[in-house]
Amino acid sequence: MLKEYKWITSDKLLFGQPNTTYDFKSSNPKEASQKLQKLQEHKEKLIRNANTRAMNMLSDAEERYNDLMKKKRIVENDKIKILTIIKELDWKKKQVLEVAWKKVNEDFGSVFSTLLPEARTMLAASKTHNVFVSMEFTVALRKTWKENLTELSGGQRLKQKNYSNFMTIKLTGL
Repeated sequence: MLKEYKWITSDKLLFGQPNTTYDFKSSNPKEASQKLQKLQEHKEKLIRNANTRAMNMLSDAEERYNDLMKKKRIVENDKIKILTIIKELDWKKKQVLEVAWKKVNEDFGSVFSTLLPEARTMLAASKTHNVFVSMEFTVALRKTWKENLTELSGGQRLKQKNYSNFMTIKLTGL
């Protein structure tokens, strides 16, 4: 045993000495051995149960984590698709509004110049917004552009009093 357990040589002097771990008179080695055996069995049982519970908890947590990460990737991909679609629809909306604006501008100008041969009109962006937010009609008599009928001279107002409703039209919130 001295060859197998090297600690025996260093602790040999303490064997049988009172108040040491090697005091065999105050403790029964057989009882201690049985108690040690029971404690080791209990320890092994606890380790198996603890490891099993811990492994189950770990497995459940990993499964939830992977599921959440999968859902997060789906949501992120959907967000990218939605933002792309929104940009595309905004672009298409602006294209359609621009075509409509040009057509209304042309038709309104044609109608207005038919009613008042010396006059031209234009549908333009308001001073505070762009064409996609707010538009206003402006009128030109000969070469002078007017923002509303109050800027016209008295003679011009008399000729155009029947058409004053055209000047007050404002289109907002497109």
